[in-house]
Amino acid sequence: MSDRTYFSTPGGHPPQTDLLTGRAAFTTAYAVIPRGTQRDIVTSYLPFWEDARFWVLARPLSGFAETFSHYLAEVAPGGGSDRPETDGCAEAVLFVVGGQGTLVLAGEELSLTAGIYAYIPPGTDWSLRATETLTFHWIRKAYEAVEGLDTPPPFVTSDAMVEPIAMPGTEGRWATTRFVDPTDLRHDMHVNIVTFQPGAVIPFAETHVMEHGLYVLEGKAVYRLNTDWVEVEAGDYMWLRAFCPQACYAGGPGPFRYLLYKDVNRHMKL
Repeated sequence: MSDRTYFSTPGGHPPQTDLLTGRAAFTTAYAVIPRGTQRDIVTSYLPFWEDARFWVLARPLSGFAETFSHYLAEVAPGGGSDRPETDGCAEAVLFVVGGQGTLVLAGEELSLTAGIYAYIPPGTDWSLRATETLTFHWIRKAYEAVEGLDTPPPFVTSDAMVEPIAMPGTEGRWATTRFVDPTDLRHDMHVNIVTFQPGAVIPFAETHVMEHGLYVLEGKAVYRLNTDWVEVEAGDYMWLRAFCPQACYAGGPGPFRYLLYKDVNRHMKL
């Protein structure tokens, strides 16, 4: 697993000679945002960020995915923010896919390079600066506090430091890199990396209450979304509402890996 790669958005614009037809889809059960649609024209800018732009891949929408937002950020050298988060209730995960920078988290200065993963609890002071063009995922959720449970502490780790856990009965062909212990009920979201070796499958249509955001970091696959089979590749994003059936067949020739968000460990709001 030492040769990991992480796709990041292409930016720019396609030439006028390109065909209009693409794979983008938005349905009542899921959305697919192909990497080719992540262009300059669809970027957003945020308060108190300098020399930074963001592709908003997911946001809460009534009747769809309602628990999280997911940005892909690009920060130019010297850019960043001393006040990145304006919502005191928001927790976050940062996952770096390219470039270099510095994260100051709860007073500790940390280097950012590809594969670094940071969890930021709500109300935590942090700042970020790029030393070379820095690209990273920023996943945000309103933290659901529970009386009697502490808020989880901030931490920083990396993809390379966490050993993937194989799904039972798969001989390691389907594995999950879990950055948080699933039994730690202080956490109300998980952001993991799922890896399929070529030819590996999810052998049934998963149907569950968790919402999902899936960004393909590497490889390609055919993914079942509701009643449709959709081809996906590195740089594509899938957005699944609760109970949307899903399955997967990894197409090869290399591993198929994606960054996965899901909401966990809380009662359903009534």
